[in-house]
Amino acid sequence: MSEASTPSPLASTTDVGGIRIHALDAGTQWLDGGAMFGVVPRPLWSRRAPPDDRNRIPLALRCLLVEAPGALVLVDTGIGNKESEKFHHIYGVDNGASVEDGVAPTRLQDAIRAAGFKPDDIDIVVSTHLHFDHAGGNTHRRTVGDVVPSFPRAEYVVQEDEFHFAHRTNERTRASYLTANFDPIQRAGLWRFVQGEAEITEGVRVIPTPGHTPYHQSVLVESAGETACFLADVCPTAAHLPLPWIMGYDLEPLVTLESKRELWEKAFRDDWLLVFEHDPVVAWGRLDPDVDRPALRGSPG
Repeated sequence: MSEASTPSPLASTTDVGGIRIHALDAGTQWLDGGAMFGVVPRPLWSRRAPPDDRNRIPLALRCLLVEAPGALVLVDTGIGNKESEKFHHIYGVDNGASVEDGVAPTRLQDAIRAAGFKPDDIDIVVSTHLHFDHAGGNTHRRTVGDVVPSFPRAEYVVQEDEFHFAHRTNERTRASYLTANFDPIQRAGLWRFVQGEAEITEGVRVIPTPGHTPYHQSVLVESAGETACFLADVCPTAAHLPLPWIMGYDLEPLVTLESKRELWEKAFRDDWLLVFEHDPVVAWGRLDPDVDRPALRGSPG
């Protein structure tokens, strides 16, 4: 499996067997470092992710474009263009692009083009879960003010229970689930709901990896005996590879622990390529079999 990247800063490309994948730069956000690392003490996490003077660390909004044999698949969509200036300030969002065609596009659209495609080429959009930084680009606000699907030709895929969970928010969860990111998809009749492990199209499969949310899923790309795993928030950055390094945002951290344990066993055994959604530097890598705790090959530790 080649891991060479294209020259574009917006899209890095590699092959998984006979399937080409692109890591897309959909922008950045800055979140509190303590929240991102939960019970891990600051002296430990800050060595790997130095914070700014507001204790925030930079996080990528990385999406995955998969050239599957029968469909062009986009996994997650970043934050989108619907949120206010205040929202962008709170979360340190930088994901804009130039205005064109009566729509305020985002960097994700630029990245899709950098990979050699147009947004209208997308056949399937997979949401790992429906938090605003993963599903915000599912829809967009037109200049006339209404919110519509960003990929109207595409089928959208999510765990059915995640969709229902997103509508049963409480004081702990409601800030993460914004209905404008997923209800317009329902009104347009574009959702395809799945339950548990499911094949999305040839070479692309979703598997439950609960913990961050109860119905979180990760995405496997499989071809010619090779596998890449888009981890999403079960392991947002390479710094979160150690089993107990779990976000404070996770609703069920002990479940996350077991999801990671099961994933790492398979990743070690079958030499998976792990794709990180939020790591600001590392798009992907493989686990090092020669170290005691999970780390990437070539990592300084």
